[in-house]
Amino acid sequence: MSTPRFLGIADVGSRLDEAGYLSDESIATVVHLADRLDKPLLVEGPAGVGKTELAKAISRALAQPLIRLQCYEGVDETKTLYEWNYRKQLLRIQAGSGDGWDQLGDDIFSEEFLLERPVLKAIRSREPVVLLIDEIDKLDFEAEALLLEVLSDWQITIPEMGTVVATVKPFVVLTSNNERELSEALKRRCLYLHLGYPDAQREATIIRNSVPELAEHLAEQLVRVVQSLRELDLKKAPSIAETIDWARTVVHLAAEELNETVIAQTLPVLLKYESDLDKAAAHLKIGRSHR
Repeated sequence: MSTPRFLGIADVGSRLDEAGYLSDESIATVVHLADRLDKPLLVEGPAGVGKTELAKAISRALAQPLIRLQCYEGVDETKTLYEWNYRKQLLRIQAGSGDGWDQLGDDIFSEEFLLERPVLKAIRSREPVVLLIDEIDKLDFEAEALLLEVLSDWQITIPEMGTVVATVKPFVVLTSNNERELSEALKRRCLYLHLGYPDAQREATIIRNSVPELAEHLAEQLVRVVQSLRELDLKKAPSIAETIDWARTVVHLAAEELNETVIAQTLPVLLKYESDLDKAAAHLKIGRSHR
């Protein structure tokens, strides 16, 4: 088992706060347990609730590099683990056309020609790192199974070079927007944390910390509006990041009150679909700007 990175739950909370991430006891507890049990941390929740930011904050709190694998459809082992620099290999073969294959084979399948991808880079790191596997629900089951095998054994076999075993296990955070159901095998391997939208008090604190120049009464007004909009049937509910952008917009406009005119002018900062803007305008009983 790796040496614990945090001293305890209180230490996690304190260090995340210092890293600019407003945590709570449930978040701090799961991060602490993932650290002590050497288990990956699977963080699920809607887009924009701070899943990726939690991994970044853990990296800052630990003063350890963040290695990020951004998942998307079609990602395979050449994007997650490694691949060979085929162009450089071809040049070496052409330059050494008189060499025997045994010599060429040993040469072109060596460290010089290996292209590390995020997971291999994290496994081979001699120093502690934080590995973020972002939006794993965008992978297909085959790619997910490949990552599961690596995270279970903490090793990667490169046929031409042998097996690479982690000497220092990375702190692994996986995020999911719940676009598809992840395998039971992956979930069993991880500790689980669900992040939802924050309550009004916590969101107001996040806004004040992120946009300290915003007046307190405006922060409270913004939060009330955002919280009420999230109760609507929207294509995309406003995220925390969009709430912060909205707060910065209000500051930029030097608004003293969040009145109907200001809301109508700035609502597109918060909502990104025409149908959502219409629903919000009807809900808030305001007119729409720039029809």
